[in-house]
Amino acid sequence: MLISGTSTLAADRAAVYRALNDPAVLVATIPGCQRLEALGEDAYKMTVAAGVGSIKGVYDGEVRLTDHVEPSRFTLKAQGAGAPGTIGADVLVTLEEDGGRTVLSYEADAVVGGMIGGVGQRVLAGVAKKTAGEFFKAVDDVLTGKAPSVPSPRGEGEVVALAGAAQPGVF
Repeated sequence: MLISGTSTLAADRAAVYRALNDPAVLVATIPGCQRLEALGEDAYKMTVAAGVGSIKGVYDGEVRLTDHVEPSRFTLKAQGAGAPGTIGADVLVTLEEDGGRTVLSYEADAVVGGMIGGVGQRVLAGVAKKTAGEFFKAVDDVLTGKAPSVPSPRGEGEVVALAGAAQPGVF
């Protein structure tokens, strides 16, 4: 399933790049994120509560940030599994300066399996775009000071946040 979109954030490209690569910002802004644990540089173990309609559950997986070209782009690679099914995604994130603001573009190639995969590509794509919009708004709120950010731990095996850090990403 291919998903793409854009969002404009009210900060310069370097600040947006730093925020999107900061585990403290990620755990505070990813809808449904319950736990984010550093596995090494740019690699995290993650627990997320998410769902579509009545198919809800908790997913455990890993996220890696790769192919960094600071401050213009990086790739996020995620995989996870839970009772509702499995998901894997490669997301290319591109940042372009726009007069002190940043236009963020993303292109995701996702593979969904299990019960959640039976929902249908159109519904899943709609939920994915809605979730992405919520995430980018939350990141923008951190960047503009509307929402607080926390200092970023960087040690391997260090838990960045536990359950209750964010509201469930259930629709």
